[in-house]
Amino acid sequence: MATNMKPEKTPMPEQDPMVRNRNFEEVAYGYTHEMAIEEAQRCLQCKHAPCIDGCPVQVKIPNFIKCILDGDMDLAYDTIRETSSLPAVCGRVCPQERQCEEVCVRGIKHEAVGIGRLERYVADWKMQNGSIEIKKAAPNGHKVAVLGAGPAGLTCAGDLCAKGYDVTIFEALHTAGGVLMYGIPDFRLPKDIVQKEIDGLRRSGVKIETNMVIGQVLSVDELFDMGFEAVFIGTGAGLPRFMNIPGEGLNGVYSANEFLTRINLMKAYSNEYDTPINCPKRVAVIGGGNVSMDAARSAKRLGADEVYVVYRRGEAEMPARLEEIHHAKAEGIVFKLLHNPVALHGDEDGNVVAIECVKMELGEPDASGRRSPVAVEGSNFKIEVDSVIMAIGNSPNPLILQTTEGIEDRRGCIVVDENMRTTRKGVYAGGDTVTGAATVILAMGAGRDAAAAIDSYLQPKLENED
Repeated sequence: MATNMKPEKTPMPEQDPMVRNRNFEEVAYGYTHEMAIEEAQRCLQCKHAPCIDGCPVQVKIPNFIKCILDGDMDLAYDTIRETSSLPAVCGRVCPQERQCEEVCVRGIKHEAVGIGRLERYVADWKMQNGSIEIKKAAPNGHKVAVLGAGPAGLTCAGDLCAKGYDVTIFEALHTAGGVLMYGIPDFRLPKDIVQKEIDGLRRSGVKIETNMVIGQVLSVDELFDMGFEAVFIGTGAGLPRFMNIPGEGLNGVYSANEFLTRINLMKAYSNEYDTPINCPKRVAVIGGGNVSMDAARSAKRLGADEVYVVYRRGEAEMPARLEEIHHAKAEGIVFKLLHNPVALHGDEDGNVVAIECVKMELGEPDASGRRSPVAVEGSNFKIEVDSVIMAIGNSPNPLILQTTEGIEDRRGCIVVDENMRTTRKGVYAGGDTVTGAATVILAMGAGRDAAAAIDSYLQPKLENED
């Protein structure tokens, strides 16, 4: 039973908005021990624990919160790690308000328990105060290849390695981590946190080969020829989408992928790195998701005087986390809602100088239930800018599908059954490459499910050997 009946979550300290919008240091400082205890005391310890079902990886949430109250931080961490490979990451970037916290009983009348904040506290405490023991499983003699070192691939690899499989991750970039490294800025997810999580997987026995573009360096067929008995495809959705409007080829127009990769992997914000990037002063970011918020807030930190988020629906329809919208507004980002770009305009040198928009109204709901935006005739207007960042979504890279026979796709996404199996025997897939761009925790859940399915697929071989 909760001993703290305060209706609101325990606030988490953070940098002042007008200070943090000029640096890339983490915005939120995290809970102190006293704050964590205070928030943990708000948990009702429900017997039916709806929060567990609300978590895509089924973290035993009441259990780890009780461990905090009991002062057993090691057990709290171990409880989270039973089902989550990346607790320090999930505590920072998971949309808890739409998952575990959405179904929290405390949230029926008041604010839900700060589950994400408590998970982050436990993971950070363990990294700072405890030694994270890495237990290596006894090898079972069977090999599995994992394509992509993002959340889905890392989770799948970690789970399979814990079962004794010889797992190798093949990553296209020079650094493992996927979107955790190239997509999410340091001010939301410090890269040293991600690296520590990856290093832990390596110590557990997972091998990671970087600069390995499957479909170009090696094919899926060649992986099977090399002795791998199953393949998991978790290559994400890293192919940016554009609007196909006039002017998208002008100088100063970026995909959010390129813009954020230059900042996150190539440290464009630091004078210590020679990373060419336009230092914009007036920026328009197109889109209303988390990637849009990341790009807009990053542009502000690069020194932009004015940053606009241009979105064709209203704030209630924005897919970005409420926390990210709140942080963006506090940092001075201007929201141009119910506006849709129709053209970009340039100067004689080919540099973007303005974005032309049309005002929108919300009409009837579309197939997903969201109200469809409708253009207001004759409402065109221009915003002067020197940079435009397209953050309207991503799709899976088609390279693997183009180079591999027997894998069915639908609109560029790999088709799988309820057991994560593709239409080719021994090949499994999950995460954004199946669903399209989604969240880190959903990709991790897919990685866990795929690891269990691969283990079931290979179990007859193990049993025959016994």
